Parts: sequence; C-alpha cells; structure tokens
Amino acid sequence: MIRFLQSKDNRFVKGIFIVIISVACITMVITLVPGVFSDETASADTYATIGRGGPLGRFLPAVDDVTTSEVQMTAARMMQRQGYPDFLLPMMMQRVGQGMIQQHIELLEAKRLGLSATDDDVRRFLHTGIWGQTLFPGGNYIGDAQYAEFVSQQFNLTRDKFENEVKKEIEENRLRALITGGVTISDSEVRDSYRQQGTKIKFDYAVLNSDDVLKQINPTDAELEAYFKKNAAKYANSVAEARKIEYFAFTDSNLPQGAPQVTDAEIQQYYTQHQKDYQVDDQVKVRHILIRVDGTDPKADAAAKAKAQSILDQLHHGGNFADLAKKNSDDPGSKDSGGELGFLRHGATVPEFDQAAFSLQPGQISGLVKSKFGYHIIQVEEKQTAHTRPLSEVKPTIQALLTRQKEGQQEQAFAQQLAGEAQKNGLAATATAHHLELVTTDFLSQASVVPGLPDGSKLLAEAFTAKKGAAPQVSTTGEGYAIFQVEDIQPAHAPTFADYKSHILDDYRQEQLPQLLARKTNELANLAKTEDLAKAAKAAGATLKSSDLVGRDAQVPEIGALASVAPQLFDLSVGQLSAPITTGHSGIVAKIVDKQEPTGDEIAKNFDQTRETLLEQRREEMFAVFISTLQQKYEKEGRIRMNRKAQPPSPLGGRSPI
Repeated sequence: MIRFLQSKDNRFVKGIFIVIISVACITMVITLVPGVFSDETASADTYATIGRGGPLGRFLPAVDDVTTSEVQMTAARMMQRQGYPDFLLPMMMQRVGQGMIQQHIELLEAKRLGLSATDDDVRRFLHTGIWGQTLFPGGNYIGDAQYAEFVSQQFNLTRDKFENEVKKEIEENRLRALITGGVTISDSEVRDSYRQQGTKIKFDYAVLNSDDVLKQINPTDAELEAYFKKNAAKYANSVAEARKIEYFAFTDSNLPQGAPQVTDAEIQQYYTQHQKDYQVDDQVKVRHILIRVDGTDPKADAAAKAKAQSILDQLHHGGNFADLAKKNSDDPGSKDSGGELGFLRHGATVPEFDQAAFSLQPGQISGLVKSKFGYHIIQVEEKQTAHTRPLSEVKPTIQALLTRQKEGQQEQAFAQQLAGEAQKNGLAATATAHHLELVTTDFLSQASVVPGLPDGSKLLAEAFTAKKGAAPQVSTTGEGYAIFQVEDIQPAHAPTFADYKSHILDDYRQEQLPQLLARKTNELANLAKTEDLAKAAKAAGATLKSSDLVGRDAQVPEIGALASVAPQLFDLSVGQLSAPITTGHSGIVAKIVDKQEPTGDEIAKNFDQTRETLLEQRREEMFAVFISTLQQKYEKEGRIRMNRKAQPPSPLGGRSPI
C-alpha cells in the first residue's frame, strides 16, 4: 500500500482492491457453514468471535474474531516487558483477550457509524502524523526498503500489518472523538480544580510510631501460651520440612583425563558455522554536545540555537571538544565523559542525528543538528564499515568456548559414571575410590545453604523431591557436579512453645497492634483538643514534626503520599486539628499552620492547560462508560461467543472468568 503514498491518483489501485474484497466476501458466504459458534465448530486458533445482532444473528457467520495465537503472543510480549513469571501467562492472556475483544467491538461500532478509515486516510496520517518526518523527511518518501526496515525495527511488524494497525488507530480515534465531542467543562470547574490542586499547606504533626507502640505490648507467658493454643492450626507446620543429605562433589580439576584440548580444525569448523555471529554492522564512534530545547517557545529555541552556535564557533577556533562538552552539554549520560557516546549503529539514534553522524568522516565536526531534543554538535572519532571479524581476531574466544564445552561434556559424563558406581558400591566407597570428600549435612530446609558447595540451590531443590534412600542423583553445583542421596527426612511439624516463643510474641504483637495504635491515636487527638499539640505529643509519647509547604502530590515522612493517606488535611483551615490518621505504620494528629491557595493570576495563567486536562479526564470517563455499556449490550445479545476450549486455565484453579 505504501507504494501509492506518493501517487495522487490511485483510483485504479482502489478498483483492484474492491474487486479482490468482493471476491473474498462471496467466497466466505459460499464456504462458511452458518451455525452456532461452539467448542465443536470453532477453529482451534479461535479465542472468541463477535457475531451479528438481531434474532438471526446467532445463526449467521461471525463478523469478527480474536485468535488465540494473537492473544498469546501479545500476552507473552507484555510479560517479557514487565518481567512477570511464566506461570502468570494464563491470567495475562485473560486480560489481553478481554482487551482485544473490546478493541474489536470498538472497530465494529466505528464501521457501523460510518467511521471507517481508507487507504488515503492512512497515507495522510503517515505524511503528517508522528512518523511524518521519519518516513517523508523534507516531503520526500524514504523508499520501500527503508520504510520496511523502519517498521520491522520499531514495531516488529510487516508493512501491511503496520498499516492495518494505523487504520485501526484512526478508526478508534474517530469513534472516541464522536462519542466525547460534546464534553464540556465549565469555567468554575476549571478554577475550582486548579485551586484544589494548587493549594499548599504547612502543618505540625505528632507521630506515634508503630515500632514504639509494639514495644508496649508485653503479654505474660500465660497469655502467650493461650494465644499459641488458640492458633494451633496456624502453627501446625511452622517448623518446615528438613532433610539430611549425603554427597560428594567434583570440579574440572578432578577430571581423570585432564583438561581437554581443542584443535585448529575444530576452531575453523566452529568459525565457519557461526560466521553470522562475527559480522559487524556499519558503525561510527562519536562525541556530541547537546543544547536542550524545552517546549516549543520560539524564544527558548532561539536562545538554545545561539548558545550552540557560540560553542561551534569555539570549536572552529581550536576549542577542545571534550572540555566544551563537559562544560556545556545538557546530555547527563555523556556530559561527564566529554560527550562520548561510543560506537553507534544505524538507527540507534533519532534520524537527524543518525544521518549527520554517518555523513561525517573521522575528525570532522558537524554543523548544528536539530532534533526533538534540541541542538547537537557531533564529532566523529572513528568509522567502521560492515565486515566479518577475521578468524585470527576471534580465535582465542572460540578456543575458550570450545574448551569449556568439552569440559562440560567430560564433567557430565564423569558425573554419570560416578552416580552409576555409587548406586553399585555406595557413596562412601565411590568417594574414597576417586579421592573425593564425602559430606553429610545437618538437617537442611529448602532455604538453607549447602556447606562446601558454591551453589547448592539446585541440589536442594532436587533433594526435596527425592525419596529417602533413593538411588544416587546428579546435580550441578555452579563449578561442577555433586552426587547425592537423601539420608533422612524430618517432616514439617508444630514447634514447642519454648522453641517458638519469640515468633509467637511477634505474631501476638502484630495482631494487637492495629487496635492499640488506633486507640492511642484517638487519645492523642482528644488530648490535643485541650492541650497544645506539642504538649499533647510529649504526654502521649509521640514525636512532633513539621512539614514543608507541600501540595497534594507530596510525600511526607512518617505519613507517605498525602493524596492517598491524608487528603483531608487540605480541607482544614489554619489552626485546625485533624482527626486521627492511621497509616498502618504510624498514628498521626496534625495541625495546619499555613495554607496558601493559588492567586487569581496563577489560575488565569494555567486556565487553558487545566481545562484541557479536565476535558481529557472527562472524555476518558465518558468513553469508558460508552464502551462498557456497548460490551454489555453485545453480551446480552449473545454476540460475544467464547471458545471455551481455547481459554487458558486459571492459575488459581476453576473456570476462566471470561
């Protein structure tokens, strides 16, 4: 499709598209068998379908569907980005699946309302939207190859899929604009909102710390024993299962055949098979000086440009690039190293910087280069053209790699040999025969450290799944292998009161803390009504502190985020005391000592920005209600039909909630 972006007359292309789509539609009508979408008839890759409305809708072919593969791939990408563990994949798929169903409903509604996007719409968006300068620098198309490379690198999509996503975004935005176009915010709402958000307060506050209150909870032994008996079920398995393990271990220094040898022929063979690993792209080593431009103020832009030009003039008159970068650059990542960025590949920086850097020769300095970050001055230090690193350069690395591979193979084979001998002759006899030390541990929990091993975590994990007296097993140790057996098992059990008394005391205190903290905070608040706050704090054993002049988004020591923990403070007048505030880790009573509201000039200055923020919030709320109502309508009409066989099992058990 991108090929006709440069063409003003694409009626012929559109005609072809219409013919193709018409044929496809006729084929679908002929080949699809109408019927109720169910587990029996659904494609294995169908996650859900969105059907037609009306009394016959259930018996007509689906309008749209969501595939299991796209749900799974999207969920996997999100989990990888956020660092979630693999076992959460089913839950993430449920969330992603619901989101995709919602998106499909939005697109169907947009089409129903005549808001569909055309290829011309996509062309205009690519010309004038956020990627306009990248795809059409100076109004000239960068070409099919570079366009495809850009889409692949930035979005991991083909051109057709990328343009389809752009089309969806245009349609969703049109629907959003239609639904929320009538949203308005009154002037008084704008002023009240800015006044509320811009108000700042300063206050004194008395703090009862939970750690201090905990120390006041001192039950007798009789009370603790009664608590222990009452909560017997809680402590039934408090002493975790433990296992006694017998093992011997070895490293590569114990291999009977000694260190392995790697031949030149093996190195050459590996190099030939892995030449792609040694390919080096075009690279350029650069320094730069950045003079940042914040916002779109023409005066700020002109000032930044003048400063950058002054630095460039100094460089042309013999100024030291590194020194000028340290003194002037606004790039915190490279400033202290004299603007050094190291080697960069094509596409690693914004297009303007990339084009300038790769057009210079070593030693040359660019003119002023404008990007979205500001004005750059670039110095090229070195260039490398694309090439394959020669064998002579990478031979030591390959030799070390192959040596380690051979060592690993020999260690694994030796470990299996020793395990076989141990099964026949016993661990002790086998260890003695090979001059290895036999170790018998104390009882260890799964969180213990195995004595004598660099890393015993894998051995412990395997030992806790093995049976007592089972055949010797092999486990890695971080620097070699261990051959081990489980000698004895101590099941999880309840502790005696004497052995677990300190833990029971901690549990008792934590259970009593919320009630005691709330009571003492109430006492403090009542005392502060009749006494000065400082005197009340001293009498209650609290610490008196003072805040800075802060707004709603502030974090205050011992309180935390005011907006979520104590927003009521902003409703008080100077001199007023707060009601008791409990944060979970402290009890607070505060007294307002200063309160500053925005002036009329400040409200007027920020009026437009505040209105736009409120409008955006109101639009989001309205659109969310619209989509929720629309989805409920689809569900009520039976238009959203799930393929239950494609639903991932819930990580918590039971049927999927969708």
